[in-house]
Amino acid sequence: MSKADIHVAENSIVAKAPADIAYGWVANGARWAQIFSQVVHTAVTPLADGQDHFEVWQLRPGEDKVYHWKLRRGADKANLRIAFSAAAEISPFAAFDAVWSFEPLGDDSCRITLRHEYGLRGDARASASEVGTELGKHADRQLEELKNAAERAEDLEHLIVDFEDPLFVCGEVEDAWAILYECDKWPQRLSHVAKLDLVETTPGIQFFDMDTTTPDGRAHTTRSVRVCLPYDLIVYKQVKTPPLLEAHTGHWRFTPTTEGLIVAARHTVTIDPTRLSLLGPDTTVHDARRYLRRVLSANSMTNLKLAKNYAEERAGF
Repeated sequence: MSKADIHVAENSIVAKAPADIAYGWVANGARWAQIFSQVVHTAVTPLADGQDHFEVWQLRPGEDKVYHWKLRRGADKANLRIAFSAAAEISPFAAFDAVWSFEPLGDDSCRITLRHEYGLRGDARASASEVGTELGKHADRQLEELKNAAERAEDLEHLIVDFEDPLFVCGEVEDAWAILYECDKWPQRLSHVAKLDLVETTPGIQFFDMDTTTPDGRAHTTRSVRVCLPYDLIVYKQVKTPPLLEAHTGHWRFTPTTEGLIVAARHTVTIDPTRLSLLGPDTTVHDARRYLRRVLSANSMTNLKLAKNYAEERAGF
C-alpha cells in the first residue's frame, strides 16, 4: 500500500496527572475493561522479540455486537509510547496502526495523544473520511476515560475491589463449563437469579438482562455481555451496573488438574463513592469493600458449587 493510500486520524487531551501514571493505565492491558467502557476483554501474550500479541474484544456504541481485534503491541516506557499494529485482518482495513503517546507538561500534567494510521480495502463500504470520523469518536471516548482514570489513580487504588474465589471440581471441564455457559437456565438452577433474558446471535457472545437478589435481600437488574472461550474462560462485563458500582468485570476460568479441574470466579468492581449512602448514612469505602467482597463472593460460590455438583454427579461421585 502506497503512502498516498494511508490516512491519519489524531486526537489528544490534557490530563492533570503525571505522564507515567497515564502511560501505566494503557500499558496494563488487564485493566482496560475496567476503565474503557467499550472494552469487554483483553488477552496479552508476550512474544520472543519483546513485543506482545494483544487481543481485544470490544463493543461498538448502539450495537449488541462484540468485535475481536488481534494486534501486535510494542511498549516503550522510556519514551512513554505504546504502538499497536494489526496482526490479523481487521475489516475494513488493509493497514492499521495506532500509537498512544504521553507528553509530560510542566505542571504535573500531560498531553495524551492517540494517533491512527490506516488504509482501507478496495471493497470497503465507507469512505476514508467516514472511517476517520468514527475512529476520532472512538479515540475521544477512550481519551476522556483514560484522563478520568489517570486523574483519579490514587482514589481508584481504594475504589477498585479485585478478588478471585477458586473451587476444586472432581469432574470433567466440559460439564462444569456447561452449567456456567447455559446462563439462560440460571433462574431454574440458582435461587438468587429471578429472571434472565438471553440473546446469543453469535456463538459464544452473549448479551443478557438479569434480575438478582443479594444475600441481604437487595434486588438488582443488570445487563451484561459475555465472551465465552471453550473450555478455558467465560468473561463478562456489566454494561448496566447496580447503583453502587461504576464498573463490574470478571470471569470464570477453568484450569484442568490431574485429579479434575479448578473453577475460579473473579470479580473486579469499581465503587461509586457518591453512592455509598445506599448502604447506610455513615458507610465508608472500607465498609463498601467488605460488603461487596461478601455478597459477590456468596453469589459466585453458589454458582461454583452448582457447577461442582453437576460435574461430579456426571463423573459418578
